[in-house]
Amino acid sequence: MISNRSALGSKLALTDSELAEPRGFSFLRHSSLTLAAVLVDAGFFLKRAARIYGHQPPEATAKQLHRIALDHLNDEQGHRVARLYRIFVYDAPPAEWKGHMPISKQAVDYGRSDLAQWRNAFHQHLRSLRKVALRLGHIPSTQVHWQLRQDSLKALVSGRRDWGSICDDDFRLDLRQKGVDMRIGLDIASLAYKRQINQLILISGDSDFVPAAKLARREGIDFVLDPMWSTIRPDLHEHIDGLKSVCPRPGKPNVSMANMIGH
Repeated sequence: MISNRSALGSKLALTDSELAEPRGFSFLRHSSLTLAAVLVDAGFFLKRAARIYGHQPPEATAKQLHRIALDHLNDEQGHRVARLYRIFVYDAPPAEWKGHMPISKQAVDYGRSDLAQWRNAFHQHLRSLRKVALRLGHIPSTQVHWQLRQDSLKALVSGRRDWGSICDDDFRLDLRQKGVDMRIGLDIASLAYKRQINQLILISGDSDFVPAAKLARREGIDFVLDPMWSTIRPDLHEHIDGLKSVCPRPGKPNVSMANMIGH
């Protein structure tokens, strides 16, 4: 059982935040006309969560995602003012890739790596949470290749390092997810056209959502973006109805996370 408090610095949830429909509503709150869906780009979320909360076990990270999604249903005083339709999480399973390290030529089975096992466990915990729908794309194994890390490349170009000093740790696997953005766009369109919700919260920092956001707004959906305190392009403000982060700001864990811009 997790605490009924939200993450440090966030708004308080009314009850155990693992429950999608809190108990003890007044009739007014329970009959709220706002029905919200929360869409989470897991790749983006995991990068920001690692920076904000540090490395956590997969179960704790899955519950953290769930709490953040539910905190979007609260007002500034922590009162639940919207009802939850569903939490959609978009990711891809780890690549089932076998190959060799670029320098040492040591055999690698990425599907058995610690990172792959962590990601699979993360997905499994998400599936067990209330009102969470996991949407998985894929990573084509034929398109996986080694890529020199940016800092190593800069060191080579500047002359601070030479090619003789390059080792396996200077490379990373370029794993490109396929089908994730398409699934986000399709779900936004489906929710909007079927009028299943009247508010949509997207946790992402990618600007690829703009066409889908325009469609949803034309259909009367209140579109809120949560970039988890990352910087977004100034022109994106015209394509959303609100900007709101409910997680702690990186480097300032005790600061309240209310950050709303309404249009």
